[in-house]
Amino acid sequence: MKKFIIKTLGCKTNQVESALIAEILTKNGYLEINNMLEADYYILNSCSVTQIADSKNLSFLRRAKRENPQIKTVVTGCMAQLEKDTLLKEGFADFVIGNHEKNDIAEILKNEKNFCVSDIFSHDKFRYEKLHQTHRTRASVKIQDGCNNRCTYCTIPFARGKNRSNSINNIIEQINLFEKEGYYETVLTGIHIGQWGEDFEKKQNLQNLLEEIEKTKINRYRLGSLNPLELNKEFIDFLSASERFCPHFHLSLQSVCDKTLKAMNRHYSTEQIKELVKYINSKFTNVFIGSDIIVGFPNETEEDFETTRKNLEEMEMSRIHVFPYSRRKGTIADRMENQIPNEEKKRRVGIIQKISDTKLNHFFIKNLNTENEVIIEKIRDKKTGLLKGVTKNYINVLIDADDKYKDTLQKIIISDFSNQNEKMIAKIVT
Repeated sequence: MKKFIIKTLGCKTNQVESALIAEILTKNGYLEINNMLEADYYILNSCSVTQIADSKNLSFLRRAKRENPQIKTVVTGCMAQLEKDTLLKEGFADFVIGNHEKNDIAEILKNEKNFCVSDIFSHDKFRYEKLHQTHRTRASVKIQDGCNNRCTYCTIPFARGKNRSNSINNIIEQINLFEKEGYYETVLTGIHIGQWGEDFEKKQNLQNLLEEIEKTKINRYRLGSLNPLELNKEFIDFLSASERFCPHFHLSLQSVCDKTLKAMNRHYSTEQIKELVKYINSKFTNVFIGSDIIVGFPNETEEDFETTRKNLEEMEMSRIHVFPYSRRKGTIADRMENQIPNEEKKRRVGIIQKISDTKLNHFFIKNLNTENEVIIEKIRDKKTGLLKGVTKNYINVLIDADDKYKDTLQKIIISDFSNQNEKMIAKIVT
């Protein structure tokens, strides 16, 4: 029996696809293990969103070969799609499998076809296979793939192709399957979930899908990252009226400076972002609003950065994921003049990170002594030994309780902060 290890880097979409890869291989007689020395294949489901991600990919591949020179390295994911020739020629991978071919991995390994990467833009239909187990407390459902946007800094559309939506029937089938297997929450994920349904002959939108999910028995659902343009007042009103929607938004902002947004080819304004955040807060109590921000974009002056900083300070958000701009070969931004030095990018990241820390602290204070709903995970927190879970509004909590509460949905009272970073203490309501 052939044995494999699978390592996943990057987004939740990759996590879903890795779970499916493992399931496909297991059905075909392979055994998933954790011991590198005993494994026949090391499968890396790669991310390529930044230079750091690419470096991590290569580091993991080198480590696998160093620990077990006989192991066969298999690279799939976005780096496989974008850097297929380099991975084979430089000897980093024994097999390179494209994003569209992930589900064919058992056949590819059986036939020892070491290169299987098709033109991602030649595929215009979503490829769906049922997934039974995710190895996670919350089950993610992939609702679409690809992206039709052309942001000047991003290579992901070239790794994932054009927007391709999973059908409502497939999505509902998958959610119903997870619900029967005991999952309480589903996370709707994809490369650009706000574009779901735009490629159908009879166009639909994300709200149309959620209206059908509301009819299922799943206890709650959560949305992945959204472009601000995809959240209008009607959609927010719909979500605020739902008892199943988790009040947690992650907004793909990237900047809060009009000049920088234009250079990024992001088609919204700072004022639209501010109004959106304000409206979300007006419709929900203790809603978690996270965001992505890139600093150090080419031509971002100190004045531009200050504009973003001030706007972020003013907006009522819960957390800011801040990243230094990363040059990606083949993008428009890579060819722009006035690239910002790394040290300056690092300085700007530090400033925004402090703002994020302050906002998260304020969000925690707002949630003290409030009742919430939590899914308790199967594995205890390693540092404290306490049960851990995630509330409906995306707070990581630690709970001193018996094992009988593992993998259950419980009402809790959030009572205190934890010494552990970004967690709160809670008690089960009995």
